[in-house]
Amino acid sequence: PDVQDHPSFISADAAYDAREIRQYNRKRRIKSNIPVNRRSRTHPKRGRPYGFDPELYKKRSAIERFFSWIEAFKKTTPRFERYEHSFLGLIRPVCAMMIWRILG
Repeated sequence: PDVQDHPSFISADAAYDAREIRQYNRKRRIKSNIPVNRRSRTHPKRGRPYGFDPELYKKRSAIERFFSWIEAFKKTTPRFERYEHSFLGLIRPVCAMMIWRILG
């Protein structure tokens, strides 16, 4: 089986806008969707601008909101499960509880 040990695409916030991070991703053939952080630059970047897809970035914020949503359940937050099915076994009941609370 073709097992990939790293992602092929990363979408991160502007705090990750650093030359070292972009070079690291480029060397490993990982595409980056990181907005330019203008506050951290003393000199404007010259040359071709970095690629940035705002529509794809909106999907990232939906995932961030989901994880902040499940942080209401403190037992699931600090856990680092080894297997995906173990993690999903924790997340599914949390999602069911949150939906049950919303729908009343």
